Amino acid sequence: MKLNWKVFLLIPLFAFTSQMAPQAAIEWKFTEYDFGTIEKNKPVSIDFEFTNPGMVPLIIVDVKSSCGCTVPNFSKAPIPPGGSGNITVSFDAKDSGYFSKTVTVTTNTEDSVNLLYIKGTVK
Repeated sequence: MKLNWKVFLLIPLFAFTSQMAPQAAIEWKFTEYDFGTIEKNKPVSIDFEFTNPGMVPLIIVDVKSSCGCTVPNFSKAPIPPGGSGNITVSFDAKDSGYFSKTVTVTTNTEDSVNLLYIKGTVK
């Protein structure tokens, strides 16, 4: 029986090549922030800093907060390889008590959805 070695050679080569394609990446300085105790009706903000250790530009596709009291602000410009940026998250407390909010960041990375968290207590 004669085997066709070309078929066996091409399959692993193709799989290896597709896995090695350059990708964007995102590396966060931190993903959770505790404001501690804050005052009602006095907005607070935090910058979530990140870098792109990938080999292609990083694109922030979308950023959404879990409620209207939490407002994210970010640049839509691509972050080049080795570059850095931030997403500013502002929180305006209208009620007293403990709070915990989530910001969902969608990017062009392999793990395209990243979660950022803020929490604290409003006096």
